[in-house]
Amino acid sequence: MTASVLAVVGARPNFVKAAPVIAALEAREGISVRVLHTGQHYDRALSGGFIERLGMRKPDANLEVGSGTHADQTAGVLVGTEKDLLEHPADLVLVPGDVNSTAGAALAASKLNVAVAHIEAGLRSRDWAMPEEVNRVVTDRVSDLLLCTSADAVENLAAEGIDGDAVQLVGNTMIDSLLRLLDGVDRPALLERHGVAGRGFALVTLHRPALVDDPELLGPTMDVLGEIGTRLPVLFPVHPRTRARLEAMGYSAAGQVRLMEPLDYTDFIGLEAEARLVVTDSGGVQEETTVLGTPCLTYRTTTERPITIELGTNRLVGVEPGALREAAERVLAEDVRAEPPEIPLWDGRAGQRAATAIEAVLAR
Repeated sequence: MTASVLAVVGARPNFVKAAPVIAALEAREGISVRVLHTGQHYDRALSGGFIERLGMRKPDANLEVGSGTHADQTAGVLVGTEKDLLEHPADLVLVPGDVNSTAGAALAASKLNVAVAHIEAGLRSRDWAMPEEVNRVVTDRVSDLLLCTSADAVENLAAEGIDGDAVQLVGNTMIDSLLRLLDGVDRPALLERHGVAGRGFALVTLHRPALVDDPELLGPTMDVLGEIGTRLPVLFPVHPRTRARLEAMGYSAAGQVRLMEPLDYTDFIGLEAEARLVVTDSGGVQEETTVLGTPCLTYRTTTERPITIELGTNRLVGVEPGALREAAERVLAEDVRAEPPEIPLWDGRAGQRAATAIEAVLAR
């Protein structure tokens, strides 16, 4: 008898996390996978063969929830996932990450008494001002299988009373995709196209509302990036939200700060691998830079990925322009780039381990 899995994905990073697990499940006998795209991220972020390069086929359906408030998105995913499950019954719903699509789909499945498996379970920033933290905790509470990237995530769940066979340490599935796709990136051509040299530029991503919606913070932060730009080029692929705020401020790039359109995923990881320094407020970028051995400054007060600081190349600098300036100066003063650290189970085989854990749940 065939067991059925509904994989629900919406934001681009979650395709990256889910793809290795979906591929591993589809390769196993007795398991069928249906892919539901919530449409939380615009199709442009998923265009240009991105999904195909991840090894995924085209999603079976698209809810097209689009942008909107957190309530709008979560409600749209909740209703849409429930409808899909009623029309196409599944034995288990697979959800990755911590976005609104994650929480909405997990809630829909739970209310229909369908098992839920959560990729990247147990991460905690303990910052309740972050919508992602709410999504993580809610999803973990209703999940039947919690697939963890690192030992600290297992410890977080145990502290919340979640343990036993429901919690499985499988490693980081996002790193599976990173390692597989990076081999195919023509880095010399990529650097030439952007007019930079290897280890001769900084790469920036900033998008969180706490920063970009505050002109009194965003303005001085851009000034610091301009200062860094006097020493080496700063490539800044600008999130639509951030671009709108910069335009409202009348900001014009200073020094060699290059405001760019969002990059294709493979181009982005290629630049991450070659950058002298990365400045970000993203979660996944902290992990990617750690595996690549690239110095990373996380422009936030908290991180749900402490392993990237304890074992990796990440530094948490807070959200204060002066602290960012000092941290960047320290990195740029260092001559030797560290060898990429070895993080347990971040080895490119996490998807297979996750699939094995899901297979065991389906068998029960």
